[in-house]
Amino acid sequence: MKIRVAKSAGFCFGVKRAIDLALKTASGRNNVYMLGDIVHNEDVVRLIQKAGIKKIRALTSGKNRLLLMRAHGAGQKVFRHALALGYKILDATCPMVKEIHRIAKDMEAKDYRIIIVGDKNHEEVQGIVGQLKQGPIVIPDKGRLPLTAVKKTKKACVVVQSTQNLQKSLYIFKTLKKYIPDLRFYNTICRPTRLKQKEIRRMPKENDVMIIIGSKESANTRRLYEISKSLNEKSHWINAAKDIKKEWFRGADSVGVSAGASTPDITIQKVIAYLKR
Repeated sequence: MKIRVAKSAGFCFGVKRAIDLALKTASGRNNVYMLGDIVHNEDVVRLIQKAGIKKIRALTSGKNRLLLMRAHGAGQKVFRHALALGYKILDATCPMVKEIHRIAKDMEAKDYRIIIVGDKNHEEVQGIVGQLKQGPIVIPDKGRLPLTAVKKTKKACVVVQSTQNLQKSLYIFKTLKKYIPDLRFYNTICRPTRLKQKEIRRMPKENDVMIIIGSKESANTRRLYEISKSLNEKSHWINAAKDIKKEWFRGADSVGVSAGASTPDITIQKVIAYLKR
């Protein structure tokens, strides 16, 4: 059985940068704290905890504490609140997410209503919302268009969560154009996501079985799986090698492997080693 691994599988630039920054900062210190998880992956979370970074659910006194802002980013209120409590801040927000913040703020300053294509409850989207003075319109998918709010909008700017499905985002934009006279669109899906999605639209057609590796909490991994499943019914989403079932490969001549942006290389290598065995 041939094993074909996607070139784009695993860490993206923003995730690798955030983890490297976290580990370097934690070295020799015991006062580094983080609000939530740095990324959506259990193996990475354990690595961060082992390095001595303490996860907190709410901000308390920040005296002599360093707060690490995770890759997904956060709203301006979180930054202000942390500084007011005495924290020193190390911002590990992905630069591509920072660019979405900049576009959204700039366009709002020009009186455009901001429309975000993304998962309302995802930390990245909440961070984008937290940059704005007025509440934006958040559209999670093409089947849930808030027409009442959209029809009242005459001037709007669309930005996209960095790990969204490009085809769905473009469909939403074309639909919005029917209702909003002055509509700007910024394709803020990051380059690593575009490369992953380009490969995952090809690989399921070329392989008998597809394995997608990543946490069930990972939005970008879920989208890779959804695209793969739509093209090849024999697509399976796993978190680690232990989740693999041998019966998936009966009669298979080839298996394609891809992984989400927060999946460490060691996890991918363990899956490949298991498949080889």
